[in-house]
Amino acid sequence: MTVERVLVAEPRGFCAGVEMAIKALTWMTRIFDGPVYCYHEIVHNEWVVKAFEGVGVVFVDDISEVPEGAPVMLSAHGSSPEVVSAAAGRAAVVIDAVCPLVTKVHHEVKRMARDGYDIIYVGHQGHDEAVGTVAEAPASIRLVDPEQGLGDFQPADPRRVALLAQTTLGVHEWMSVMDDAQERFPELQMSRKSDLCYATTNRQDAVKQLTEVCDLLLVVGSHNSSNTQALVRVAREGGLEAHRIDSAGDIDNSWLEGVTTVGLTAGASAPDLLVQEVIERLAPTSGFELWSTIEEQEYFPLPPQLRAFVTTLQNLVEAGVTARRPGQDGLLQRDREWTATEALDVVSA
Repeated sequence: MTVERVLVAEPRGFCAGVEMAIKALTWMTRIFDGPVYCYHEIVHNEWVVKAFEGVGVVFVDDISEVPEGAPVMLSAHGSSPEVVSAAAGRAAVVIDAVCPLVTKVHHEVKRMARDGYDIIYVGHQGHDEAVGTVAEAPASIRLVDPEQGLGDFQPADPRRVALLAQTTLGVHEWMSVMDDAQERFPELQMSRKSDLCYATTNRQDAVKQLTEVCDLLLVVGSHNSSNTQALVRVAREGGLEAHRIDSAGDIDNSWLEGVTTVGLTAGASAPDLLVQEVIERLAPTSGFELWSTIEEQEYFPLPPQLRAFVTTLQNLVEAGVTARRPGQDGLLQRDREWTATEALDVVSA
């Protein structure tokens, strides 16, 4: 069971939306006396959630669980209008850490519903992102699971049908439904720019390449991470044995029998330290190599509500990451250089 080499996908792990959300919640823990509340898991990763719980963040699945006057953050996956309104009515401060790519889809749903379209939304039942998106126009939207397809979907007017997607879908999942929808509804309307997250697509493209050169693929990420599960499916559809793991401790030695080259990647909400631990666990005799496919440079600024709040407090508050010396830039000004990994170092120290 000796592994000769490990090919580490690049890009992997944190996307720009996750970077933004983790840093935003870190600011919240430093600004406010605990507990800080967060509606739903800030991102779908068990390690990240536990790190924030360790510094007093309380994750809730119903806004009614937030005490009146407490600070609350809304997760990166997006929230329904009812949740946003309820949070504003209970919390002293509400910071919405929704990914801008999810916000784009919310805007598309509202626009298409307003224009009288029947909307097909391709997503996974019960996923936080899908729940929040469907709630934007429940009377006009039909959630379609990619594994089940369009089924008996019948619009009021076949000439006014729109198709949108959960951002973390696998490309193959989206394409199968899109092809069917375009065939059934020739005048189908879609977003001018793909709904699929750039990071989701990039990580899947890297996995497709790894299927040609590896004996096994390990995907670091939590079970409720849609994009992580998509990486496993992409590898298996390419004929490669693949397993999702939360950490190095989940590796089964039987997977490594007869394996010389292991591919390694991580979902968009998995910390890179977990990837490093997997490399140490595998202990490849020839070391590891980065398998680079594209360089990601996307950056999403902190939520506007948080930027305004911190700007006001920056010269008044001295609480770890928020203080700066007069006349010098603080972390708010240097947010583009400050990473989510560094933020997690703060909360997990």
